[in-house]
Amino acid sequence: MSDIPVITVDGPSGTGKGTICSYLADWLHWHFLDSGALYRVLALAAEKHHIANDDEVALGRLAGDLNVEFKVAEAGSLVEVVLDGQVVTDQIRTETCGNAASLIAPIASVRQALLARQRAFHQAPGLIADGRDMGTVVFPEATLKIYLTASAEERAKRRYKQLKEKGISANLRDLSAAIAERDERDSTRAISPLKPAEDAIVIDTSLLDIDAVLANISELVRHKVPGLPK
Repeated sequence: MSDIPVITVDGPSGTGKGTICSYLADWLHWHFLDSGALYRVLALAAEKHHIANDDEVALGRLAGDLNVEFKVAEAGSLVEVVLDGQVVTDQIRTETCGNAASLIAPIASVRQALLARQRAFHQAPGLIADGRDMGTVVFPEATLKIYLTASAEERAKRRYKQLKEKGISANLRDLSAAIAERDERDSTRAISPLKPAEDAIVIDTSLLDIDAVLANISELVRHKVPGLPK
């Protein structure tokens, strides 16, 4: 399926990946993969099935059975995550679920079980893949690789704003510390560490609004994929 284009957008959470990817998927009418959500869905499913985060065999088995869909309602909107026909978008976006996902993500059996599932999203007319190792591991031959980054402080502010808008209590200092800790864990893990692909285009969004980032990436997409809609 090398003739089917893939655009990967990697980087840590809070850099604008989700918003950018939903815009791209809506604009191009391509399929969408939120790989980070797969790990969060698995963490949620593990909790519901009372499976420990270090039970590699059970987690690997559970990962192979996940039935997940990603639906983009409109450009810039939060992608709807559906597990076994049930919308679980809000359930998987908690800090607790995110931390659990970060703990199970390095497990080899889990990554192996989810790798084939992720690649199955690669279908015509194209795929937008949002994650942390999309360009380095899952789709190393991607048409275009983007890596978004931002300071832990700025990402914590963005997360704090999101939570407050939802009426969820949060502490900015705690959020910043948790994000920095997760970055350290994800970037130093032995399996698929968080880092840009060698041929990825790195964009720091710390001082950029979403429109500026989108304009930049849209030009890159037009350059890499001919015959796109205006």
